Amino acid sequence: MTEEQGTFHWGHEALHLEILLADDGSPRLTHLGLPGEAQRIPGASLPLVEVTAAGHGRGWSGNHLVGTDLGGRLRHRTHRATRDGDWHTLTVHLHDPETGLVAEVTYRSPDGIPVLRSEVTLRNEGQFLLHLESVSSLTVGCLTPQDPAAIDAADLLWAENDWLAECRWQRQPMRLTTPSLSGRVSYGHGRAGFALNGQGTWSSCGRLPMGGLTDRRTGRTWVWQVEHNGGGWRWECGQRDKAAYTALFGPTDTHHGWRHSLEPGTVFRTVPAALSFSADGGPDAAFAALTRYRRAQRRPHADHQRLPVIFNDYMNCLMGDPTTAKLLPLIDAAADAGAEYFVIDAGLYDGDDGGWWDSVGAWEPAASRFPGERGIHEVLDRVRERGMVPGLWLEPEVIGVRSTMAKSLPDEAFFRRDGARVTEAGRHHLDLRHPAARAHLDQVVDRLVGAWGVGYLKLDHNIDPGSGTSAHPGETPGAGLLGHNRAHLAWLDGILDRYPHLVVENCASGGMRWDHALLSRMQLQSTSDQQNLHLYAPIAASAPTTVTPEQGAVWAYPQPEDSLDAVAFTMANALLGRIHLSGRIPQLGAEARALVHEAVSAYKAIRADLPQAVPSWPLGLPAWDAPWIALALRTPATTYLTAWRRPGTDATAALHLPHLRDTAARVDLLYPSVSRAVSAWMPDTAELSLTLPTAPSAVLLRITATDPGAP
Repeated sequence: MTEEQGTFHWGHEALHLEILLADDGSPRLTHLGLPGEAQRIPGASLPLVEVTAAGHGRGWSGNHLVGTDLGGRLRHRTHRATRDGDWHTLTVHLHDPETGLVAEVTYRSPDGIPVLRSEVTLRNEGQFLLHLESVSSLTVGCLTPQDPAAIDAADLLWAENDWLAECRWQRQPMRLTTPSLSGRVSYGHGRAGFALNGQGTWSSCGRLPMGGLTDRRTGRTWVWQVEHNGGGWRWECGQRDKAAYTALFGPTDTHHGWRHSLEPGTVFRTVPAALSFSADGGPDAAFAALTRYRRAQRRPHADHQRLPVIFNDYMNCLMGDPTTAKLLPLIDAAADAGAEYFVIDAGLYDGDDGGWWDSVGAWEPAASRFPGERGIHEVLDRVRERGMVPGLWLEPEVIGVRSTMAKSLPDEAFFRRDGARVTEAGRHHLDLRHPAARAHLDQVVDRLVGAWGVGYLKLDHNIDPGSGTSAHPGETPGAGLLGHNRAHLAWLDGILDRYPHLVVENCASGGMRWDHALLSRMQLQSTSDQQNLHLYAPIAASAPTTVTPEQGAVWAYPQPEDSLDAVAFTMANALLGRIHLSGRIPQLGAEARALVHEAVSAYKAIRADLPQAVPSWPLGLPAWDAPWIALALRTPATTYLTAWRRPGTDATAALHLPHLRDTAARVDLLYPSVSRAVSAWMPDTAELSLTLPTAPSAVLLRITATDPGAP
């Protein structure tokens, strides 16, 4: 860290930060980007922390409560730079002499990766109670130069995320939401812009907790994420002092009914947020940096390197109706196909009348589904006999209203509002801050994993109980939800501490809780419940924007009635992520079954490279209705590329791979071997011409540089 008069600098070879201290001692982040960049953006800044509290004003007008009295009054007290292994840390201490509010802003960045992670800790050193209404996790006011042309050239990025239609990235000019104003109207103390909010208890319901800004002329790009596993988050991007800014928040009073009473001597910590940067590589480079950051920040686990193939009996297969008789032939077919884990999904815990959703909670397998003296252990033992690890589905945070646990657990162990338990779809929601709730779930996990030897848990979450819980006196629902969210993460850490080889999958009606807070603990993410193989392709291709490839679980579910092209298409969906094999494999014909086996073999041949690969999109981020879709994962030596052609389009597409420009390369077809695909590599334009004669069809290719000194 270096210091000049009124300014201090911090960072590493991939990221540089500059903070200016004004004459009154207030700090402003005036530059964030590459070290040595000539471009500085003086004056284009926001306070390091933006705080609103009841009775202290709401600052200048706009989409959010930015630049408020408390945030603007915080003054620099001290700062300190440290290093822990690969992580660089800058801690800036601020204080407001009038109220006694102290803020500790902690910036962290992994060495060599252009990503800034931020969180803020507030402490009340005053004599009076402070009623917090919003606290920023990260604010950056210098995303662009103070030049209207930079706003004119900027595009906003965000992702719509709905059940069965996850991860749909959008791109539009920033000027559509931040118009150019002139004359008597100015942005002097306000702003216009674009904002998104989380909703309910699902962190990614409606939209992913992510966004971005990219310059279509230069490729300079920012991508950000709010690292929160609840519905309470917000980000905004707009114009301030003629430059673009972003402000990232956890829950707020205005948007989530969140307030926090900060008593004298107490502390509040925000949810973390991260910002990725690319100087000229466009969104692909920013997402690649975010991928490397996610790997550096998450909890280590052997699964991230092994990438075992998983068979799950749910999707386009048993669909929540497992029995011993139905599972035994699936186990044999999955083992023959090369699966290494076998997961029994929903439906195993209650009777076969289809009405089990409101009676779950004890998590005891139904005797009617697993008859005989050994019950479910007959199935689990068969899984092991066939060389696979058994897994089970669990929805830990819910208790059905008909469950015995609904009566035995105290009211305080559940979400409550106005003194009454919250009920949604026939189920109550546990509040994991309560010791009885945690003890119940720990006992369940200890039985399934510790006693039964289950090695995989699919943790689902299929209800949205609204704004949260106000179980504690004076607590707002948003504050109760934040408390539960944090207790949920601590519970996950606890079970993985006890069972470090347990593999845990994150699922919530597909991808409705798709966030880095959970994925920093859990090993896999369910990407969708989409049953249409054609519609799954854009979801699978977009998944690496929000999850590392080795954590993105994609269904591959061949059906007996499918054409061979369709079988290859659904298998190709999963080959650059994690294979969640399913479908009615025992009923497949010989040729179709051979395609399944070939896909699993091809995946096992490349999976060692995937945990080091970063994504790019040779046709741009996939549109939901795009006729051609492409995803590339590249390592220093090799590029893997899956391309999909859907019906109703030309047979040939030009795929752009700029990292291989002017490089001679060999293109190999890895899957399916029967494909009639024709490809031609053009190094001078960095384009791969690919022809797929039939639709639907998909292929997995490997592109290897043949120049001795090629990158």
